[in-house]
Amino acid sequence: MTPKYICKYRGAISRQDRENRNHHKAVTLWFTGLSCSGKSTIAHAVEKQLFDLGRQVYVFDGDNVRHGLCRDLTFSPEDRNENLRRIAEMTKLFMDAGIICLCAFITPRESDRQMLRSMHADGDFHLVHVDCPVEECSARDVKGYYALARQGKIRNYTGISAPFDTPQNPELTLDSRNTDLRTCVDQVMHYLTPIIG
Repeated sequence: MTPKYICKYRGAISRQDRENRNHHKAVTLWFTGLSCSGKSTIAHAVEKQLFDLGRQVYVFDGDNVRHGLCRDLTFSPEDRNENLRRIAEMTKLFMDAGIICLCAFITPRESDRQMLRSMHADGDFHLVHVDCPVEECSARDVKGYYALARQGKIRNYTGISAPFDTPQNPELTLDSRNTDLRTCVDQVMHYLTPIIG
């Protein structure tokens, strides 16, 4: 809990000022799906397209965040929740800076997705479900994590020994097994462009 004597400082430059200079709104697109479903690949391809269009954009990727900001956390349910909470707080700061945030995290529990949505203001959070069956994700897994999970060498692995709750109300669903990367990116851009302006 934040102590009462800590107050947010409001500078002379607002989020609206930054969005006006950038010529687009700041939002968070949160890509959820199984490991190897294509979340990071799609998010980085969307980032490149937005960047090439002159947009201010950044991808938050699970492995990258675990190497720094959240390196003190384990993969227990409590620490996974804290991992997501920290990332959501960070995206809010980035949005205040006028930046489009693309987040690629498994986020397997519906309760966590609802928490993330509740942490953002209306219109700031958009959930993208990268839908891909576990069999296809396993076939794509060059690191061999799914095989290790099936052997019991990795515990609580989402899709094998830990559940993935199908998102109830995503703003966008991408079928990454039957849809190529270019089409997935086009679908995201078609959804996002009217929102960011």
